[in-house]
Amino acid sequence: MTAQRIEPNPGQESVWDYPRPPRLEDTTKHIQIIFNDVIIADTRSAKRVLETSHPPGYYIPPADIKMEYLLLTPRSSFCEWKGSAGYYNIRVGDKEVQNAAWFYPEPTPEFASIKDYVAFYAHMMDACYVDGEKVQPQPGNFYGGWITSDIVGPFKGGAGTWGW
Repeated sequence: MTAQRIEPNPGQESVWDYPRPPRLEDTTKHIQIIFNDVIIADTRSAKRVLETSHPPGYYIPPADIKMEYLLLTPRSSFCEWKGSAGYYNIRVGDKEVQNAAWFYPEPTPEFASIKDYVAFYAHMMDACYVDGEKVQPQPGNFYGGWITSDIVGPFKGGAGTWGW
């Protein structure tokens, strides 16, 4: 499968205009994450990671997360750009999801400003919002990008996209 860039309309971004290696940028967009009817994260101080063919990943400062609902797990992974990641389970009341969020305790120098910031898999949450718009999860369950109406693809993650 060959990706064909979708031309963005005014006010939209194409993920095919994002760089590789990825870029990190601050955003003041209002980010909210809801799990088991509880707003577990609410911020206007997130950071976005933008990488070719991926919808943005949002990293939230721990101060804007109800960290009592996050439980550290033994899982780890490695990103060639950001370094080694740790993971959290999310538990609110009687509902829990495994390895639903990740963070970088010792990120690479280029990504130092996301140290301990937390990113969430949208497909594991009840809802994630960017400026009041409900997020669509990035296809597949490996990547954690968030799709909103101001982002166009096609997006990596679905069947047949691993070679992009």
